[in-house]
Amino acid sequence: MDEIKLSKRAEDMPYSPIRKLASFADDAKKKGVKVFHLNIGQPDIETPKEIFEAIANYREKVLKYGPSGGLLDLRVAIVDYHRNLGFDINLDNVWITTGGSEAIIFAMMTVCDPGDEIIVFEPFYTNYNGFAVMSQIKLVPITTEVEQGFHLPSKEAIEEKITSRTRAILINTPNNPTGTVFTEEEMFIIHNLCKKHNLFLLSDEVYREFVYDGKFQISALSLPEIEDRVIIMDSISKRFSACGARVGFIINRNKKIMDRILKFSQARLCPPTLEQVGAIAAYKNIDKYIKPMIQEYEMRRNVLFEGLQTIPGVYGHKPEGAFYTVLRLPIKDADKFCQWLLTDFNYKKKTVMLTPANGFYSSPEKGINEVRIAYVLKKDDLQEAIEILKAALQSYKD
Repeated sequence: MDEIKLSKRAEDMPYSPIRKLASFADDAKKKGVKVFHLNIGQPDIETPKEIFEAIANYREKVLKYGPSGGLLDLRVAIVDYHRNLGFDINLDNVWITTGGSEAIIFAMMTVCDPGDEIIVFEPFYTNYNGFAVMSQIKLVPITTEVEQGFHLPSKEAIEEKITSRTRAILINTPNNPTGTVFTEEEMFIIHNLCKKHNLFLLSDEVYREFVYDGKFQISALSLPEIEDRVIIMDSISKRFSACGARVGFIINRNKKIMDRILKFSQARLCPPTLEQVGAIAAYKNIDKYIKPMIQEYEMRRNVLFEGLQTIPGVYGHKPEGAFYTVLRLPIKDADKFCQWLLTDFNYKKKTVMLTPANGFYSSPEKGINEVRIAYVLKKDDLQEAIEILKAALQSYKD
């Protein structure tokens, strides 16, 4: 029988490095090994009770289609949230999406034709690779280095990557997977390049509030002169510890762009209604939850890095935001090491699950000996996970 031929897009679509080891973790648990999950940005902080209460109190007798651009009350809540931050936006500037993932895909497909290019700084959120394949665009990576805290290279180094096919620059600050927060100077460089070369700026601001040490995030919404070319992609997943809700949104001040994005929205009918109802309640109570959450993550970051300093050969920078960091380990192949942790190692019937960092790069051979750690576990669990990682590195033979 002839082999079935599938699309090139399907063949090129990458597996998620965050999830590809999940079956090994499941097997370890079946053997009675406790797995500390530092591999995925799934917070253990409780989701605001108001989200569940709002959904439980939903009294419509038919769960019908909602507006393609999202529920009006949620759009109003998001506008109010941003106005309280000092950003001048209105209802026409906001559409609701099915998670931040859909916001990114819609943005890519709106500004790019197949074969067009988007500049991105690696390591970057791994699913950008998959979204680019789905959108049939080319990501042009510019590598940042752990020795510089994954901050941007010079303006000249970025500019030399701009070609006639470049349509946008994609940024994520605070960054997943590095925890890096772009400085005012870095945002000024990005602003100047977009203005000079007439590029769109796609800004993933899912972790906006997650900034530590008294620093602050500079939103692309604050950049002058390119307001109509800035597309914000955001989500409630991390802000409200509600990753399973799948509610995101797009912000843009250009009527033409928002009209085109609405056409993509109409094609998938509408975002999920009940989760939007929950999100409305969450935004009404945001001040109750954000500050304690940020304090908790800053404490966890400090605990993690205090512990890592006791492990010989581990190198990384203390993240300025989000709840991730990329570490260089004293190993040759992080893929093999991360799998070994689940298949061949345990310390007192416990192990840790990490994510190989090579999947957060687009350039080949990058991140081979690096891992991403998500410090999303409570203090005691983090401390125990660090001890397990230390024992694992002492035992591991390349």
